[in-house]
Amino acid sequence: MPSKNVVVGSAVGLHARPAAIIAEAAGEFDDEILIGLVNDPDEEPADASSSLLIMALGAEKGTEVEVSSENADAVEKIAALIEKDLDAE
Repeated sequence: MPSKNVVVGSAVGLHARPAAIIAEAAGEFDDEILIGLVNDPDEEPADASSSLLIMALGAEKGTEVEVSSENADAVEKIAALIEKDLDAE
């Protein structure tokens, strides 16, 4: 399964606005997209199409996360969003 590790760029972490933007983008794909904490592999990965599950990860600015999916394009799109400061846009 394609995956990519990225660092959260939003100043507020993966909270309300960034999580909603990521979930909306993930909803454009038919494939399941997961976001997991790299430093806590025992934590269940979040379904990227759910802003509530993304927020439940508790990922703050600078946290490294892994984005994975069977769809490599989905991985790249979601990873690129996570790296940006989505709260500033």
